[in-house]
Amino acid sequence: MQCPEIIKAALEYIEHNLKTDITAEELARMANYSTWHYCRLFSSVMGSSVAGYILKRRLDHALAEIAVGRKAIDVVLEYGFDTYAGFYKAFVKMYGCSPKKYLGIYREHKPRKPEVVNLYTVNELRKILENWDIEKKLPFHDIYLSNGSSVSGKVWTVGDNYVLKAGSREKLIKNLKIAKVLHEQGFAASLPVPAKTGDEYLEYPDGDEIFILTQGLKGRPLSKSAVFGCHRTQYAEEYGRGIARLHKALKAIEKEVVPDEVNLYRNVAEWALPNVRRQNMQWSMDLKESFFDDFLDSFGALYDKLPRQLIHRDPNPSNILFDGDRVSGFIDFDLSEVNIRLWDVCYCATGILSEGGDEAYACWLEILGGILRGYDLEERLTAEEKQAMYYVICAIQMICTAFFASHDMYRELAETNRRMLQFIVRNEEKIRKVAE
Repeated sequence: MQCPEIIKAALEYIEHNLKTDITAEELARMANYSTWHYCRLFSSVMGSSVAGYILKRRLDHALAEIAVGRKAIDVVLEYGFDTYAGFYKAFVKMYGCSPKKYLGIYREHKPRKPEVVNLYTVNELRKILENWDIEKKLPFHDIYLSNGSSVSGKVWTVGDNYVLKAGSREKLIKNLKIAKVLHEQGFAASLPVPAKTGDEYLEYPDGDEIFILTQGLKGRPLSKSAVFGCHRTQYAEEYGRGIARLHKALKAIEKEVVPDEVNLYRNVAEWALPNVRRQNMQWSMDLKESFFDDFLDSFGALYDKLPRQLIHRDPNPSNILFDGDRVSGFIDFDLSEVNIRLWDVCYCATGILSEGGDEAYACWLEILGGILRGYDLEERLTAEEKQAMYYVICAIQMICTAFFASHDMYRELAETNRRMLQFIVRNEEKIRKVAE
């Protein structure tokens, strides 16, 4: 049985037995795994411990029953809580507010079905790699999510010269198309390695994903010690220069790629901002109502004046490679779209903030200034872009906060992004000064 199927079976069992005592040992026996191995597998797939996941589902279902009028004490006892006080304490820790306040904000609560990401075994990956004419038994390693908290489950380095990637056909083929056209323009890009059949990708027979093996690019992402170290402003300027150089290349190929086009302002105004407004009440973020009103009015007035083009869309530090002290290339164009070009500049900066601890907050404004200077030296920012900088950073943070909060496995990332948004709003004047 494949890893996702093992976990899916466990989730079904948990969902139907939430009012009984469920242990990790019991689930491990069902899967014929040791408890230690099973707990590692569960955490890798779900982003939560077994006990933490079960608690979350019990809280979700108990709240849903309370929301439709059942007596709270009866419900919480049925779901294994010894007292209402125990339920209340666990709920506040998980949701940031009391059950009464939560229902006052959201009116109802319907437990969302959990997501199960594909997770491939070593043997499966070895079998997949047999489809390419490369050296057998090359070492391969997981690539972590940009915040380093868990493996992506979608990308692996293979030896020193290759990268194996799994994903939807639409996204990976778009990635390949952009890489090939960029290469033709003389920009460093990760080209596909043809399979033994001559095809550029592999259809995996037992799933809905395709696999692509690409040539590795020279360089690697900067270490945290370099990003936040004594040469941080020089590296920050090079981030900005690199993004500007990439934008020139992407603009030249835009018509050949025919990418999707998005309206950032509408996405934030109709989805992310209302979501964050509710989270502001739920988690007591202390964002003033005037923040949301000012964003809608001021960013709305600037939005149509901002330059738009094909952008990378996900230039977090993990996707930007350095060779020495210079950007040598970019990876992962799966999300590329036509959007305001300022998105990439600001997203790089917020990505750096998300990857650091307190040291990142202490020096982030300096890094942001370096990125802006670097970009401006290669590709001049317009006066409207400088005015909109703060709002674009806020837009990115609201989108990330809303997205991560809507996925249980990203609960910690939602907390990280709420903290980032609070920091950014508190430092509005300083950010505006940096952008001048």
